[in-house]
Amino acid sequence: MLDIEVIEDPAAAEASLDPIRTRILQELAEPGSATQLAVKVGLPRQKVNYHLKALERHGLVELVEERKKGNVTERVLRATAASYLISPVALASVAPDPRRFSDRFSAFWLLALAARTVQEMGKLIAGAAAAKKKLASFAIDGEITFRSASDRAAFAEELGVAVTRLVDKYHDGGASAAASGARKHRLVVVLHPALKTNTQHSPEKEQDND
Repeated sequence: MLDIEVIEDPAAAEASLDPIRTRILQELAEPGSATQLAVKVGLPRQKVNYHLKALERHGLVELVEERKKGNVTERVLRATAASYLISPVALASVAPDPRRFSDRFSAFWLLALAARTVQEMGKLIAGAAAAKKKLASFAIDGEITFRSASDRAAFAEELGVAVTRLVDKYHDGGASAAASGARKHRLVVVLHPALKTNTQHSPEKEQDND
C-alpha cells in the first residue's frame, strides 16, 4: 500500500469523489470484505459490492485474498493507498498553467506551481515505485510571524537573493553535466499566510480588535 496515491485518470477521480466510495476507501485502509464493510458503512452487501467493483475497476482497491466459506468465495480487498490526491492531469483541459501567471507575488501563480508539483510528484512516485527505487526529494515546512508588511517584504527579498545565490553556486548547465547524465531538479519556494483557526477567527476576537 502506498502512503499517497496521485489519481490522474478522470474516471478514477470521479469514482473516488463519491461520498460512499470515499468512506469505503477510508475503511479499506485495513483489508476487509463486502460483508464487513456493509456493517461499517450501513449499506446492504450488494450495494457495497457495486461500489467495490467500481473502485477496483479504476485501480483504487486491490484484491488481498479469497476465502472459501462453504459454497461462497469471499473476496478480501484493500485500498491501494492510505491517502489520495487528484492530479491536475485529471482536469487537463482546465488545469492551471504556471506560464499564464509568472508573477512571484501572484497567489494564482503559487496555486499553479502547487498543482504542477502534485502532477510531477505523482508521476515521479509512480515511476520510482515501479522501478523499486527511492525518490530523492527534500522539503521544508515552517511558520514565521512578521512584525509588519515591510518586514515580510524584506524577508521575501532576502530569501530570493539567498536562493538565487545557492542556485548559481550549485547549478551546472554545462555540456559536461549533460553528457554525464546529470538530472535536473525542480526548486519551488513559497510563502503565504497561514490559515486562521476557529479560535483565532472567533467573533469575540474580531470585535476586540476593532
